[in-house]
Amino acid sequence: MIEVIATFARWSQLAANLILLGSCVFLVIASTDKRVLASPWVARLEKTFPWLAFVILLGLLVILASTAGQATGDINNLWNPEIWLGVIQDTRMGQIWVWRAAFALLLFCVVLYIRKTAKARWQYIFCAGIACLPLIAGSLVSHTAAEDLSVVAVLPYALHIIFAGIWLGALPAFIRLLYVYVKQDKNQKVHDDDIKTLKNFSSMALPVMILIIISGVLVADRIFDGDYAALVATPYGWLLNAKVFMLVMILIIASRIRSHWLPAFSASKTVTEVKASASGMQKWLRIEFILAMFLLLLATVLSNNVTPAKHAFIAEWPYAFRFSIIATWGTPGVAIQVWSGVAIAAFALCLIQVGRLKNWGIKRLISIPLVIFISGLAVALPPLTMEAYPETYQRSPVPFDAISIAYGSELYAEHCVECHGHQGQGNGIKARTMSTVMPDMLTEPHTIEHTPGDFYHWITFGMKDTDMPGYQDKLSDEDRWDVVNYVHALSRGYQARILSPEIIPNRPNVQPPSFSYSAHDGTGGILHDFREDKVVLLVLFSWPESQQRIEQLKNTYTRLKQQNMTILAVPTTELNAEELALVTAELPFPVVTQSAAEIVTSYALSRRTMTHPDLLGRGSNPDHMEFLIDRYGYLRARWVPSTGVSGWSDIDLLSKQISSLNEEKKILSTPSDYIY
Repeated sequence: MIEVIATFARWSQLAANLILLGSCVFLVIASTDKRVLASPWVARLEKTFPWLAFVILLGLLVILASTAGQATGDINNLWNPEIWLGVIQDTRMGQIWVWRAAFALLLFCVVLYIRKTAKARWQYIFCAGIACLPLIAGSLVSHTAAEDLSVVAVLPYALHIIFAGIWLGALPAFIRLLYVYVKQDKNQKVHDDDIKTLKNFSSMALPVMILIIISGVLVADRIFDGDYAALVATPYGWLLNAKVFMLVMILIIASRIRSHWLPAFSASKTVTEVKASASGMQKWLRIEFILAMFLLLLATVLSNNVTPAKHAFIAEWPYAFRFSIIATWGTPGVAIQVWSGVAIAAFALCLIQVGRLKNWGIKRLISIPLVIFISGLAVALPPLTMEAYPETYQRSPVPFDAISIAYGSELYAEHCVECHGHQGQGNGIKARTMSTVMPDMLTEPHTIEHTPGDFYHWITFGMKDTDMPGYQDKLSDEDRWDVVNYVHALSRGYQARILSPEIIPNRPNVQPPSFSYSAHDGTGGILHDFREDKVVLLVLFSWPESQQRIEQLKNTYTRLKQQNMTILAVPTTELNAEELALVTAELPFPVVTQSAAEIVTSYALSRRTMTHPDLLGRGSNPDHMEFLIDRYGYLRARWVPSTGVSGWSDIDLLSKQISSLNEEKKILSTPSDYIY
């Protein structure tokens, strides 16, 4: 019940805000001629302004009350001022609510001022600007802002809402103007000023709608975060599809009004013609406005009541196929067929304009391009499909961390090496006896073309028409996900060969495995603890081979620490008590003693360089490796002394890399703890 009340309050206050914004914009367009401001329809429209502003304030009050009830789980706290105060003081939502309420109150005062003063164009411009403020503040509690409260994250959402207000909110004003002509009794022609107003708004509505669509795509892209399978397999995706379908219906109606009813209204000469054209246009505008209100309700539900797509769990993919450009584009003939289908679909869209110029009937104008457009899709989409399974988009419940990867490597060695080879290249001792060619999971983009869920399905049930058996009876569910993590770590480790001792500026694209640790000095934690705070230099060392390097880092640590960085040293082999004492004597940074083996196993997969590919046999781990992880959790540089590169033995070079990382702003969202 509380959730229903909250949804209705959010929808009503948002609708009132958008209508007030759009009405002011419409009046700005209309008031290019001052005589229009004296029209009766303007006065009637202005009478609604105080009520709209009041609905905004009332809606915000109900939102605060419902939030208090939801936070405590007690409906009796809906009207408890003490709980309200707690929400305002203790939550970010409450603090943003204060700004929304303050802007709404300011808007209410501005509206009252406009009602009591002589009308002027600048007043409507000012009121429209103030009406944008509660909408901008409201965008700070959106799904995108909840994860990344930055201008880049919030701006598309704020612009999307404002553009929607300019279009949707102006519809009541449009209807109000036409009402004068629908109800007129005397023989009166259409005023040229009103025709000019309607045409100017119609001309503005098209680019505004394009901006709504563009900003909506940007917002959706952030919400889905690349996981577009959720578009057809989650409640969020289904509701968004319904919203898009409704928008398409609105666009069709708007196009009809623009191409037929508005010209008919402009050309009307007699009172009968004026009434007929105004009545017909008003009827379709009302339908458009009702659909827009339903669309706004769907948007409200999506923003507040449904789990965002990238956090929604696709428990079971309901289709036997999926689309993948990455996996299919290299297949012979695919590109030609796809572009042919795209050309056919583009021709269908062009045919709509041709039909309008030739005055086709509405049925013909819709049916012929629609059939051709569907034919284009039928040509373009099939070659992009590939087989999918119920688990294809299932997300791993096991984190992509050092422990899982290390355990997965043991399971891989026990069950997979004989066929797939030590490094996953498909060159195991049994590979030649197989009826099918083993895939190269290391150097070829096999793990990129398939989802983790695909690998989980194959490991669980085997691959049909191949010699690969299923391991459902031999490995637990968690074990199978550990193997999936290890296979992906293999591939990602190979991709990391492009790293060098010098970072590529503003290119965070390699996700390192996470890990937890305990150190000799009693400190401990997880790698994530340093995110948004410090650059991490992860040093994998051997003793006594790395003694000179450890001594160098010890002597320069004070200088490096001043650059807001920290060092974690991890021994590649277990140190006895005597060795540990020698290593840690007066050492100012921690040496990992717990989880060291798992960290070494997982990070050693990133040992390869462009000059030392290390693709033969079991491979060999260098005695010493160092990794530079930026403040946002991405692996940015790596030094392997055994390759002959002097690298970070030059402390000035290391210091320069750290300085460069400290200067960078956040570019990508924080890497996920899970593979997907």
